[in-house]
Amino acid sequence: MQLLFIHSDYIEYEAKEKTRVAEELETASERVEEALVVFIAVEHEDEQNVDYVVAKAAEETISIFNKVGAERIVLYPYAHLSSELASPDKSVEILRALHDNLHAQNVEVKKAPFGWYKAFTLRCKGHPLSELSRKITVLEGAEVGEVKEVEAKSKALEAEEKAESQFFVMDDQGTLLVADEFDFGAERANLRQFFMYESEKRRAVDKVPPHVELMKRLEIADYEPSSDPGNLRFYPKGELIKTLLEDYVRTTVAEYGAAEVETPIMYSVKHPALKDYIERFPARQYSMVGKGAKPDLFLRFAACFGQFLMSKDMSISYRNMPVKMFELAPSFRKEKRGELVGLRRLRKFTMPDMHTLCRDMDEALNEFKMQYELGMRVLDSIGFSSNDYEVAIRFTKDFYDANKDFITDLVNIAGKPVLIEMWDQRFFYFVLKFEFNFVDALGKASALSTVQIDVENAERYDIKYIDTSGAEKRPIILHCSPSGAIERCMYALLEKAYLEKERGIPPMFPLWLSPTQVRLIPIAERHLEYVESVLPALSGLRVDMDDREETVSKKIRDAGREWIPYVAVVGDKEVETKTLSVTIRGESHGNTKKGNKQEMDVLELKTRVEQEIRGKPFRQLPLSNKLSKRVKFVGG
Repeated sequence: MQLLFIHSDYIEYEAKEKTRVAEELETASERVEEALVVFIAVEHEDEQNVDYVVAKAAEETISIFNKVGAERIVLYPYAHLSSELASPDKSVEILRALHDNLHAQNVEVKKAPFGWYKAFTLRCKGHPLSELSRKITVLEGAEVGEVKEVEAKSKALEAEEKAESQFFVMDDQGTLLVADEFDFGAERANLRQFFMYESEKRRAVDKVPPHVELMKRLEIADYEPSSDPGNLRFYPKGELIKTLLEDYVRTTVAEYGAAEVETPIMYSVKHPALKDYIERFPARQYSMVGKGAKPDLFLRFAACFGQFLMSKDMSISYRNMPVKMFELAPSFRKEKRGELVGLRRLRKFTMPDMHTLCRDMDEALNEFKMQYELGMRVLDSIGFSSNDYEVAIRFTKDFYDANKDFITDLVNIAGKPVLIEMWDQRFFYFVLKFEFNFVDALGKASALSTVQIDVENAERYDIKYIDTSGAEKRPIILHCSPSGAIERCMYALLEKAYLEKERGIPPMFPLWLSPTQVRLIPIAERHLEYVESVLPALSGLRVDMDDREETVSKKIRDAGREWIPYVAVVGDKEVETKTLSVTIRGESHGNTKKGNKQEMDVLELKTRVEQEIRGKPFRQLPLSNKLSKRVKFVGG
């Protein structure tokens, strides 16, 4: 079922002409004031589980009705929201059932007639929540007429879905303003989009985001039809980018002082600490039912419990603290199928997980601030400035009341207004967290870097340290992912490149992540010998040559479609002068979208590229350096 909600000053409609499936008219025209208008398309799949669809649609409608403060509801059949409509009889049945469900909740509700061509006039109020949409999806595996969740769902996840919180914006002066009343203006349009996404709590994907086409065309990754949804295949170029990101995060965290460990990817739900923790973590588990006497197992959704179980067995003194452990952790979450899309949200992903054991809250706050800044540095090195993401800081009211100056300091470090979410009570294991959120071309937000202050799990896992008096104490634990999931970084890089293209900037990866950093293009076959002699002089860079029997213009176009940062064309002049005619993609000329062209010798080119990638991980080109020798992974 597709739903479009409009909070209106009024809606006025008149039935003009009936179709062959038209209902009998109770009234031909009507004007309804101060209404939440619900445009509805009943879809074919809704027929599989009518009770669930009606109940869920009613729940969503009542929730929005209460949030916007409407006085009444108008249900308006609107087939144009979907191309996969239910039968007319079933549509009428579902619409009537939805009307009756809402009426039974003491809500004034009206229903426009089904099956009529209608003229209507609608005046939308225009506030941030006045236009919302929802999609109700029949649950996978649910029997007809039965309402049930298929995925294992934690109590924390259920609490999060029902939780009431307040959204604010804190400006760089430390002023806390109700988000609905904040003047976002044109310069804060991205922050406004982020607020809308968060306040709606709508995670389902109704359009394919641009990065999905890009990840396929650039031969980075693709869906794997023989696996569970949300488990992707990575082609050589994608695996290279993924590995380089992993190398960078691993090195950065080691320099920060964390010791790398490895823990299992599956655990028993019968372990008492794990069983309890599952209920406190907002994620759906992949369950694996054991055979015979074996316990039920689940695939880990984070590296937390492996590191916590390790910490429990450690002998820790106050002199050792803060203690930092890190794991680059393959993790698994049974995300809803309707939320899975490309590299943005997966069921199998790679999460850099660092945990820090702190003596007390003062030390935890100090580490939190350093890890906040660490996240900013990591994202900057990956290719995201602070203008590319929005900051969210979330906390309980009690924590804020006790630490207002600390929150203000975080906002000052960000250097721009941030979104604040405040909970009246704590329903997770943490009292404070931040995220740096990328907002994509469709207005969907995805968390990258994040840190949480955990006040529960030291006791749950019996983690302790010896303080200065020799007494046993429980540490405060920080959960940190300095970059967020590796795959999500790739998604954000692709979406950023798409957005830049829309602004007239040639899309590209940062040079250190570009699968091919330099491409050599001989104009004719007689230039191949010189090109091949140049290759060894460019060792230490990822260089290839387009030796295919194609025109030069096609070779140049193909290099552009692959986002090659440096393209060196070699003709008679270059062979004679021992130079290269190099087009630099990152230095485009205004709106021409053509890179800056320079004549340089091989050493100049190598020196320039080496300076630009200095300090970043390097791996060799994972494909043949001759394009004529390569297979085509996509669309062959």
